[in-house]
Amino acid sequence: MGGWTWKFVRELLEAKGHRVLTPTFTGFGEREHLIARDVGNATHVQDVVNVFRFEDLHDVVLVAHSYAGTVAPGVLAQVGDRVAKVIYLDAIVPHSGERIASLMGYVPEEQLAGLDAMLDAGEGPIGSGVHEMQRAAAKEHPHLMVPEREKWLLDNLSDQPMKATSCLIPVGAETIAKPVDYIAAAVTVMTAMHDRARALGWTIHDHPGDHALLVGDPEGTVDLILAIAEGKVAA
Repeated sequence: MGGWTWKFVRELLEAKGHRVLTPTFTGFGEREHLIARDVGNATHVQDVVNVFRFEDLHDVVLVAHSYAGTVAPGVLAQVGDRVAKVIYLDAIVPHSGERIASLMGYVPEEQLAGLDAMLDAGEGPIGSGVHEMQRAAAKEHPHLMVPEREKWLLDNLSDQPMKATSCLIPVGAETIAKPVDYIAAAVTVMTAMHDRARALGWTIHDHPGDHALLVGDPEGTVDLILAIAEGKVAA
């Protein structure tokens, strides 16, 4: 997706007086022109670490949605002392040494390892085609949002670098030393990730929406984020 999908959440939070930064990973959204075979987890961790550095951020509520759950542990390993709260928003919960496509059950591990080696050699597909898969899936199972907003979401989806899907995730969620709050959508492919979050002892907060809840229900998403940030919500 990209930082653009946080548009409605950002506007609501800013209206309440909060400063909100929504960085986009290299190769996604408005940075889709930078997609390349060598763009993966390490690049995306550095994308966010650099925002902390150049914006001089401290006392941050770090919210990771979907794929960003694989990036957040690496970010926290470098700038965790600048983070006050960690929230996973229906995000992937990886363990160190895993690869996204295999941990999600999409591609066998050995096949992914071979693909990753191919990318390292400068060969193979640059993108994963996930944006087209999402558009096709939405025809069968529309998102829980008004049609106009879903059209906006689907029209603007960009591809994801294949490297991000196939590379090893060196720093997994089990390394996060801080308490983590996990917002679990009811309609999602992330159900197994919810179980992983529970196994790590994270606090789970249920939301009736789908995986794109930040677009479909920005008001409810904002309410949950603020309640967690302010310590006013129970599991």
